[in-house]
Amino acid sequence: MHLTEHAVSTRTRDPLLEPLRLKGLTLRNRLMSTSHACGLEEGGFPTERYQAYHEEKARGGIALTMFGGSSNVDIDSPNIFRQINVGTDAVIPHLQRFSERIHAQGAALMCQITHLGRRGDPYGDQWLPTIGPSAIRETLHRSFPKEMDEHDINRVVAAYGAAALRCKEGGLDGIETLAGGHLIGQFLSPLTNHRSDRFGGSLENRCRFAVMVHQEIRRRVGDDFIVGMRFVVDEGNGGGLSLDECVAAARIIRGEGDLDFFNAIYGKMDTEMALARDNMPSMGTPLAPWVRTVGAFKREVGITVFHAARMSDVASARYAIGEGHMDMAGMTRAHIADPHIVRKLMAGEEDQIRPCVGASHCMSGYRPKCLHNAATGRETEMSHTIERSPRPGRKVVVVGGGPSGLEAARVAAERGHRVVLFEAAPEFGGQVLIGSRHSWRKDLRGIVDWRVDQLQRLGVDCRTNIYAEVDDILAEAPDAVIVATGGVPDIGWIPGVEHCTSAWEILEGSAVVRPHVVVYDGTGRHPGPQVAEVICAKGSAAAYFSIDGHLGVELTYAERVTWKKRFYELGIRPSFDNRLAGVAKEGNRLVATFLNDVTLETQTVTTDQVVVEHGTVPADDIYHALRGHSVNDGVTDLHRLIAGAPQSQVFNAAGGFELHRIGDAVASRNIHAAVLDAFRIARAL
Repeated sequence: MHLTEHAVSTRTRDPLLEPLRLKGLTLRNRLMSTSHACGLEEGGFPTERYQAYHEEKARGGIALTMFGGSSNVDIDSPNIFRQINVGTDAVIPHLQRFSERIHAQGAALMCQITHLGRRGDPYGDQWLPTIGPSAIRETLHRSFPKEMDEHDINRVVAAYGAAALRCKEGGLDGIETLAGGHLIGQFLSPLTNHRSDRFGGSLENRCRFAVMVHQEIRRRVGDDFIVGMRFVVDEGNGGGLSLDECVAAARIIRGEGDLDFFNAIYGKMDTEMALARDNMPSMGTPLAPWVRTVGAFKREVGITVFHAARMSDVASARYAIGEGHMDMAGMTRAHIADPHIVRKLMAGEEDQIRPCVGASHCMSGYRPKCLHNAATGRETEMSHTIERSPRPGRKVVVVGGGPSGLEAARVAAERGHRVVLFEAAPEFGGQVLIGSRHSWRKDLRGIVDWRVDQLQRLGVDCRTNIYAEVDDILAEAPDAVIVATGGVPDIGWIPGVEHCTSAWEILEGSAVVRPHVVVYDGTGRHPGPQVAEVICAKGSAAAYFSIDGHLGVELTYAERVTWKKRFYELGIRPSFDNRLAGVAKEGNRLVATFLNDVTLETQTVTTDQVVVEHGTVPADDIYHALRGHSVNDGVTDLHRLIAGAPQSQVFNAAGGFELHRIGDAVASRNIHAAVLDAFRIARAL
């Protein structure tokens, strides 16, 4: 069957590939990316990198990409997490170019406009006080807002209208406002609106500000421009707006504000816990948890409804659309993992979609970087489609089958090379397998499984249970060798190391868990909390000591919150700012000594076992053994690596191959760093 024939037949049976008519706009399918702050703006504007990031999704077949998560309409809504500034005419040329690029790929483009209200920062941008319907502080963003008077209200209403008009003049297909925890939502919720004037009290009064905003927007942009609202359908636990109240408010705003769609969200966003548990759930939470609630909302409001919340996989989106719970499925983080989802669906390659594992790396300070897609957010310097090498057929040997080795083998094979992958363990995955074996992080396994499937498709010679020696590698007559052997636990620095157990030994099950265990976390990553959880699951007591000032310093907010919740559930009370100074044996027990970095006082703890997490040191013996056989002495030219250029250094003209090491075989880092190393070195082979 030809691709075009397959696409036609797929369209007739897959609800995700059905078009949707929205006013004068036809969306080519039912998949979208919702508005988010992607971290690529420059000076408050969506410039080249920002546009290229969204353009890749459009090129990949998405119907609608929305941008500008929390784009600010006025001067007292400051840029605090790299938002777009739609409060100035200077944004219009950027929007015009942006629109041209997205439309050229057949997709629609919309922007989210908002005023943060109390969610802003009084010390950001111009150091203006935040504003809100009432002087009630937000826990997460911490500001005490000024209570708005009617002059403030009229000013902000006008600012919304002016911002919407700029978006229309920029060639966009539409805009959405944001309720939820932002200013409009602060007026709607009884938790944040304690006013007694015509903007407070009854639901109708609390809707008044939203109605005024949307009436002004419609007055400025006319009837042909699409206007919607990202709208909370239930504020969830802890009071606030119920589903019934949200439906009633939606009917009022839709009717009086002349809306074209609602983009449904759930829960509150005024604490890290609320964000991670309800509003933007991640790994460890159910897939698509609010689909049925959104469906109930949609049936009551009788208008086009979008929705996104952990819609990580095509099956969940297909169910949501097929059952009529929503009209557009927001697969935002899924498109960060793989911007070509629709293209693969159309080609009958659903099984080749790179999975979103819900790690929330894309929501961290590194956004929009996907934990296991090196190209996302780097579209101006890297391609999501691996091009065939101008010199294909080279022999590439990869040593080590963790995430970096798997990625290096995949990219090299896509480039057209003959690849052999050696792995000492019975299965591929390295530290990812260790991390995925317990508790809520099982989805990490998708990082490994997808790559193993890709290597099978590409015909890579994969060999497990082989601890590759120099002779094994030389026997392959390689043109390039990539060492991705990872690391081993870094505990040799501890006085009394012979009495310590590494975190890996507990997580792998190779060490017996004693009745009372001291856990030392020297990284602020996952293994420390994960070990403590395993210890408690075995029925033992865990005393947790960390070098950091709080739990999970290197993790995203969603991951920190999840571990914090687990510690409360398990009754673990961590002790922070403590540096492990040594471990000694005393009778049949151990004594761990800690130095407090704040008080400079020492503390001793008597226990049955001391488990240490302190990252890894490179397992690089094979790398050093191969250096003398290589043309480049194992040296990677960093400037050429970043530029995507072939390596060209020659230190040994008699050498038979170029040699590189990547991932934790270089230094202890995270999965994204390992995958990025691999992608960079293999794309230039």
